[in-house]
Amino acid sequence: MLLAITPGPGIFYVAARTRAGGRAEGVASSFGTGLGGMVHVLAGSLGISAIVLASAELFTALKLVGAAYLVWLGIRTIQAARRDMPAGLAGGAVAPPIGARRAFREGVLVEALNPKTAAFFLAFVPQFVDSGAGQVALQFVVLGFVSVALNTLADIVVAFAAGGIREGAAARPALISRLRQASGGAMIALGLGLAFARRPPA
Repeated sequence: MLLAITPGPGIFYVAARTRAGGRAEGVASSFGTGLGGMVHVLAGSLGISAIVLASAELFTALKLVGAAYLVWLGIRTIQAARRDMPAGLAGGAVAPPIGARRAFREGVLVEALNPKTAAFFLAFVPQFVDSGAGQVALQFVVLGFVSVALNTLADIVVAFAAGGIREGAAARPALISRLRQASGGAMIALGLGLAFARRPPA
């Protein structure tokens, strides 16, 4: 739980998505990143993540794809905010730019393409696996699921909090536009941070 509520890239991404498109998108992206996290849990239980992390080339390729995707999302969010600005100033709140379904899909990809998540599960979860009890892979999956569930719960709380801030600004379309642009900038910053992430030591 302590790890789940510690601010990290996942929480910042959900907050940014919520500020950009509203509470529904934030909650959808929370479930999306949760499913993306489960991809790493299953890969870790099968040993795939260890192979990726052991290969400098595979790690670099995966992190650059994930970083490029985050930067692209950020740029698109900023462009949409600027494009919708005149309509927002004309009256009424700006409509969510992408919708919950797409936010969910993007959340899955953002988390699944983050090799740092794989590194976390491989470094953290095995400390709680009892090799003497057998079924090590199953233990890894169960413990990984618990971790993902706690992270998702924390992300949902953040989505509701950020959604409340956005709704409070609904009567000020110009502020909504600036929030969306700031959210896009946050996604770009997360992408750049991932691009410069170093591979964990073997």
